[in-house]
Amino acid sequence: MWRPPHRLPRQLRRAAATGPGRRLLLSTPIFYANGPPHIGHLYSALLADALLRHRRLRAAGPARLCTGTDEHGLKIQQAAAAAGTSPAELCERVSGLFRQALTQAGVAYTDFTRTSEPRHQRAVKHFWGALRDGGVLYKGSYEGWYCTPEESFLPESQLAEGTDAQGRPCKVSLETGHEVHWTKEENYMFRLSAFRDPLQNWLRDNPRAIFPDPFYQCVLRWLDEDLPDLSVSRERNRLQWGIPVPSDPTQTIYVWVDALVNYLSVVGYPESHGAWWPAVHHVVGKDILKFHALYWPALLLAAGLEPPERILVHSHWTVRGQKMSKSLGNVVDPSVCMGQYGVDGLRYFLLRQGVPERDCDYYDEKVVKLVNSELADALGGLLNRSTAPSINPSNTYPCFSEPCFPKVLDSREARGTGRACAEDYKLVAAVASLPVQVDSYFEGFQIYKALECIAQCVRQTNGFFQRHRPWKLDRRDAVEQLWLDTILHVTLECLRVYGTLLQPVVPHMADKLLSRLAVGPGERHLSALTFLARYDGKPCPFEGRQLGPDTGILFHRLGKLETMKKRKQEAQVPDKQL
Repeated sequence: MWRPPHRLPRQLRRAAATGPGRRLLLSTPIFYANGPPHIGHLYSALLADALLRHRRLRAAGPARLCTGTDEHGLKIQQAAAAAGTSPAELCERVSGLFRQALTQAGVAYTDFTRTSEPRHQRAVKHFWGALRDGGVLYKGSYEGWYCTPEESFLPESQLAEGTDAQGRPCKVSLETGHEVHWTKEENYMFRLSAFRDPLQNWLRDNPRAIFPDPFYQCVLRWLDEDLPDLSVSRERNRLQWGIPVPSDPTQTIYVWVDALVNYLSVVGYPESHGAWWPAVHHVVGKDILKFHALYWPALLLAAGLEPPERILVHSHWTVRGQKMSKSLGNVVDPSVCMGQYGVDGLRYFLLRQGVPERDCDYYDEKVVKLVNSELADALGGLLNRSTAPSINPSNTYPCFSEPCFPKVLDSREARGTGRACAEDYKLVAAVASLPVQVDSYFEGFQIYKALECIAQCVRQTNGFFQRHRPWKLDRRDAVEQLWLDTILHVTLECLRVYGTLLQPVVPHMADKLLSRLAVGPGERHLSALTFLARYDGKPCPFEGRQLGPDTGILFHRLGKLETMKKRKQEAQVPDKQL
């Protein structure tokens, strides 16, 4: 019986290159082309997009973001038949909807893969050949409960009793509630059972390979359970819409094997993938964790390739506590949301509220409350007040006065010195440490925590501005003018930091903020980000600089929910049968 080595070969255990010049491929799942996108799809893409944009701000080396559509399988074959169209026509239409939604949301993808493309099919056939030549495939009779919507066989432990559309008792998937059918056919099987030790060794050697940790622990538990061999093909008379098995026209390559290879085909497999692989971070939903964290690494090892560097896992979005489903009529269309809240409003909400470790709940009132509070009022209001002609008539980046805000080693020393108080020094310390905190949270796939820290500092800055009431100071008094300028200088410095750090999340709004502060394109990278240099006795390149033109309201406050619901209804078009 064929057995893989217990340890990875030396060439498969080398660490991916590190350092400022290393390459990185970020990926979303390729989205199944049987229906239009919803906010769950967009959330995956926004997480990957924010990671890509943050990496570019750090100038950490070449990076790519790949996404696309998964266009084969029984589910698409059936959906096309039900819609009275061909699978190719259905995929063409739905793939276009995904591309349109991602572009509208500002997702800066560099590659969009369709599994119906010749370059991808060529890569899949070569990958199959590598598995065959490695002796990990065999033909055998397979039977079990098959779930068409999930395109997978499910063990008894993942089933529950349910009812079908006619109310008759049936077996359903425990995870999704979809009906399953007993299926028996002759397929090619992959020797997954032989890869328990290599997979366990890989995970023990790379404890951050799957993140966050609860999902890493989940995969380790799966590896302690039964690990049956995996069906990797379907009979062609059942499934015609897919890639035929090379040298066996009676079989079609299983849709998940086909889909997973997109991560290789996008980087030029089998010829030029080595320039990028395995420096790859997959962003995936928890529902496809087993495919990415068990099956995919095992298939890669069997084909003589390394597993991906990291698999970043997120949970799902519910709507008012319920799972999104067509039958409930609660599927949230991202295009409608972007028309309602703006692109940056929806991006900010999903990335601010989305917690990878647990499911998150979506409803309109929650979006309105959050973006009004944190974007329109706190951030937008602060920019508007600190650049208003009544308080900053010269429209400049005012000078900082060291006597008004002397440097102290301990905020408790502030009492009785200058005009700044202990709370002001706490603000300076918080904002000074913010870039490192934000960087750490992005690296740890906790973007929501990064945004939480920024929002807290914005609140502190509003408190600083309100506490000292610069509008009350007499500009005709030279001493008061120094303090007024210092208040504005500190406020604008804080805003500059927030605008720089928010670029990966709300790129349009951040650009608007930084342009108002006259921060040039070459001054927006994290490497160029210094805060309150004058406090440390160093020159500030912005001091005395003319501010940029008034860019208007930073983020328009969202109106009453009743008005927004009306707009949403007007924006919606009748659903077309796909």
